[in-house]
Amino acid sequence: MHNLTSTAGIVALAAGGVAVVALLFSIVLAVRLHRVRTDQHAILGEGTEDLVGHAATLQQHFQALNDYVQDIAAELNGRMDTAEQRLAHAVAYSALIRYDAYGEMSGRQSTSIALLDARRTGLVLSSIHHRDQARLYAKQVREGRPELELSPEESEAIRLALEGPRSDDGPAA
Repeated sequence: MHNLTSTAGIVALAAGGVAVVALLFSIVLAVRLHRVRTDQHAILGEGTEDLVGHAATLQQHFQALNDYVQDIAAELNGRMDTAEQRLAHAVAYSALIRYDAYGEMSGRQSTSIALLDARRTGLVLSSIHHRDQARLYAKQVREGRPELELSPEESEAIRLALEGPRSDDGPAA
């Protein structure tokens, strides 16, 4: 036992103690590394790729998805522009006027209808009914101005169309 009390023995005991602490520390680190690898397998699967490689792959997939979404958004913007251009030519304003063209008390069978787009361009159709005949007239309107002279009823149809719906029972004839 006198060898352990000598300087060489004390150094040997201290080195043994440090070795035991290092061994315990390496066991703790091995257990933690095993847990980290288990967690990595849960995230990465059973592949051989490490976390950095997995992150790089995710970044590439995200960029590809982002590029795809940008392409789809550009395509949808183009389709929306086309739809808006088509809608600009759709009927946006309309009104119908019924009247008795010949003052015969025939039940207001004559009509004038204004159909205009958002630029106030379109047409006015008038159907004039008499007891034994009916005539149909069409007049073009460009930006709110008729190309031919309008009857008072046709002018009223355009005015009502551009005003929008009335709050009472409807347009007066």
